[in-house]
Amino acid sequence: MAVTQTLRMAFINEANRNVTISLDNPKDDLTAAQVQAAMDLIIARNIFTSSGGDLVSKLNARIIDTTTTELFGS
Repeated sequence: MAVTQTLRMAFINEANRNVTISLDNPKDDLTAAQVQAAMDLIIARNIFTSSGGDLVSKLNARIIDTTTTELFGS
């Protein structure tokens, strides 16, 4: 059984649609303040854009734990 984590940050773009950025294996000691600061920086520096335009606000951030159980094969 393997457990993996993904940091999923959701933003709103200029078209008022959700845009998600996912990062695998976030630091174990990552804090909400650090994630919010990173999201603010992404918006302020216009690092990413989407088909609906620039990212304009934060929606949420989550750490997703996924457990994978191999049933057969490799």
